[in-house]
Amino acid sequence: MDGVCYDAIGLSKLADRYIKEGADYQVSLGSFIKQWIDSNAQLTLQTSGSTGTPKPILMPKQALVNSAMATGSYFDLQAGDSALSCLSFEYIAAKMMFVRAYVLGLELFCFKPSSNPLATLTRAYDFCALVPLQLENSVEYLHRIKTLIVGGAPLSEGLKTKLKHTSVNIYETFGMTETVSHIAVKNISKSATFFEILPSVSIGVDTRNCLWIKAPQITSIQIQTNDVVNLISKTSFEWVGRYDTIINSGGIKIAPEQLEQQLEGFITNRFFITSKEDEVLGNAVVIVIESSIPYKTLNFEALEPNKRPKDIYYVDKFVETVSGKIKRQETLNQAKPE
Repeated sequence: MDGVCYDAIGLSKLADRYIKEGADYQVSLGSFIKQWIDSNAQLTLQTSGSTGTPKPILMPKQALVNSAMATGSYFDLQAGDSALSCLSFEYIAAKMMFVRAYVLGLELFCFKPSSNPLATLTRAYDFCALVPLQLENSVEYLHRIKTLIVGGAPLSEGLKTKLKHTSVNIYETFGMTETVSHIAVKNISKSATFFEILPSVSIGVDTRNCLWIKAPQITSIQIQTNDVVNLISKTSFEWVGRYDTIINSGGIKIAPEQLEQQLEGFITNRFFITSKEDEVLGNAVVIVIESSIPYKTLNFEALEPNKRPKDIYYVDKFVETVSGKIKRQETLNQAKPE
């Protein structure tokens, strides 16, 4: 780790030092290391809400080992390869970077999480994980990474376009705490359209068209998500949106994420689609734009009439989670109408 080889005793002392005198991200890493190397067969993880209300869950450590081995096999990671961690160790993505290094024998380098983590690198790395905001700010520095995985929130079509001609292997991932990181990947650098599941995983949908996952090497329980998908085959799917964000407007079900993709070329600032209560429609489509200056004109003609935003809201800064997911309702509560 960070250029130093540790045995079990040394790793425990490093964790103690991080907890006692480290920076915030090192304190979190130290706490996780202590959890990982203790004698308990399970550890506690905090879910993000993909399958319901966020909650702590107990997960066998062997599940994390199995996940690390699956990732190592899929991306051909070898002992001695270098891995860069620049995510918060409060979340599963960073914790799994440590576990992969521990299980696969990778050389792990841990940096303080920031919005532009690759800008100050002085060397290249074989493997790295980022959230979309970090990737957006790191496009000109991607040559320093051999294989990159990105997750935590959907990638915008604009960002995907920027990545089409890169020589770096970039994969958008799909997963959650309950599946111990990703269970499916999409090769963005090769303009892949659908997510492909990893080996030993099977998928299907419920009556809502929400994805369910069976990953016996991770958990014996079938995981039911709130992610609406189109099943392409037994091993691939297209992500549509979140069931809990679906807007029922006048009896028509509208996926905000699909409208956002259609409008990307017309609005330069960040934005998202949501809804508000309406006496006639039940719920009316509205748009929230991250800008202190209102747009003079906005063209929604690309959308079907019943899907066009009825109101426009503006807010200086979106409210987000650490992984880059926009907290839509909290942001809407702070936004001001045009």
